[in-house]
Amino acid sequence: MATITKESIGPLHEKLTVKLEKTDYLPAFEKALKDYSKKANIPGFRKGMVPASLIKKMYGPSVFTDEVVRSVDRELIKYIETDKLDIFAQPLPLENDIRQLDMNNPAEYVFHFEVGMRPDFNLPDLSKAAITRYKVTVTDEMLNNEVTRLQNRYGNMKDEETVNNDENVLNVTLTESDVNGNETETGIRKDNSLLLKYFKEDFRKHLTGKKVNDHAILQLSAAFDDKEREWIMEDLGLDNNDATSAGKYFKLVITKIGLLEKRELNEDFFKQLYPDLELKTEEEFRGKIREEIQAHWENQARNQIQDQVYHELINHTSINFPEIFLKKWIKTQGENPKTDEEAENEFPVFISQLKWSLITGKIVKENNIEVKPEEIRSFALQQLLGYMGINAAMEQQDWIKDYLDKMMKDRKYVEDAFNRIQTQKILEWAEQQVKPTDKVISAEEFTQMVEAHQHHHH
Repeated sequence: MATITKESIGPLHEKLTVKLEKTDYLPAFEKALKDYSKKANIPGFRKGMVPASLIKKMYGPSVFTDEVVRSVDRELIKYIETDKLDIFAQPLPLENDIRQLDMNNPAEYVFHFEVGMRPDFNLPDLSKAAITRYKVTVTDEMLNNEVTRLQNRYGNMKDEETVNNDENVLNVTLTESDVNGNETETGIRKDNSLLLKYFKEDFRKHLTGKKVNDHAILQLSAAFDDKEREWIMEDLGLDNNDATSAGKYFKLVITKIGLLEKRELNEDFFKQLYPDLELKTEEEFRGKIREEIQAHWENQARNQIQDQVYHELINHTSINFPEIFLKKWIKTQGENPKTDEEAENEFPVFISQLKWSLITGKIVKENNIEVKPEEIRSFALQQLLGYMGINAAMEQQDWIKDYLDKMMKDRKYVEDAFNRIQTQKILEWAEQQVKPTDKVISAEEFTQMVEAHQHHHH
């Protein structure tokens, strides 16, 4: 009868010794040989009539090894399940020499394995975490800008003969040149669309009165203020930090002149944007826009809370790991074995991901968080409608149902959707545990804070 013993060889690092007796594998080996005899198709012998001695000579060594290894695996699995060992990955062999196996001299065999034990740990008390809920103030300027944006977006463009208004839209071709407008042979050439007001005020006079096909010579640093020059240079593929790039000259040729006529703020416009609402006045329309802006920033603030909660869990959950075992395990992953150096380089990212996996696993288990099939299908439907740009009323159409069925058969997609939904549920649970402190902040300050945070973590 097989026996297995366990001994500690390091922190959360155990050695399992499997001892097999002949009776643990010999009957299975002999049965396997008989099965081979019945199925073997060897020239010169009728099927099922091949002598046992020939079968043993031809297949015996490999069959013997397979049955011994299969017996070891079976005993290991039974032991781990019976003793409820909570381990990482699978047991790794410890210098087991299969050359000791000899079918002609069946004996007692000993095999050694190492396992990494999953640690016990406690989650931090999120109710005591210092979490901030940022409350962005929606200003009249933000409201006016959004109303203007919508008026422009749904407005009408009409052609103009000359440049005569700061709101003129100029379709232009920018070609790199010298100070006199002589085009550089291998220079930059780019089409763009610019509002006249994007140019510096003192440069606009060089464009006012121009017609289609007229041109002007400009130097980037002289024609644009910092903010506009940054995105113009980016569009031209130039380095914003290079002073010589900002000093480049370009020949600007006007290819089209337009003027955007803003939509009037009337009931027709309100109905087009909000067909399900009865918005009669500009005041009601602006009130709805303000609500949407406020909802946007509240959603951004909620994302920020969840980000803080994530870092609270990662930074304040103390977990010990069987590092020696895990580094050995990393080396076995992939098509080709990794070197010690490669495993060492991969370890920090691996251990960070493993830590989050343990934390989320504990939250899921202790709070009965589950993702149901219908939730995955609903998630897939929302993604599909979003990609296609169609409304939810079309979800009953047969082609959408067929496409959804196809998505739900894609194992990789389903696993990804499951993980995303589960992660969102975990963060929503964690969000309910915290007691955030409110802090009023401007939209600009909030955006700068998020950008700085993202830059720090990349």
